[in-house]
Amino acid sequence: MSKLDDALQRAMTSVPDCVAAGFVDLSSGMVLSVKTVDSHPSEVFDFLAAATTDLFQGPNVVAIENIFKKARGLPESTEMHYFQEVIVNSDNLIHVFLRGKKQQQVVCFVCRKGANLGMVLTKARAGMPSVEQAL
Repeated sequence: MSKLDDALQRAMTSVPDCVAAGFVDLSSGMVLSVKTVDSHPSEVFDFLAAATTDLFQGPNVVAIENIFKKARGLPESTEMHYFQEVIVNSDNLIHVFLRGKKQQQVVCFVCRKGANLGMVLTKARAGMPSVEQAL
């Protein structure tokens, strides 16, 4: 098991009611590591990478970020992004997407709906540095 797999597994076990975690590289659009308590078809992970990339770097998201940059007097060319975290609630799950400090990686944690969202965010944020360092 790679360092990234180990770090993702440790982070996943610390996040309450976490059933899956994935590490997505936005520059390549690929899932670099995934851990889950269930088995899933590989297509699910391909869609996870594509959806995460759209969520953080889709044309409408980039347009909104550029509007914010312009309003704040920042050049559009800066690598700074406004959207650092995205939380998606589905019928049965909480999906937390966290952008890494290098801005080109995102970790997704998937937890059962009954999990305390505050604790999920706290533990997910706390696990990010070790996952990023493992890359």
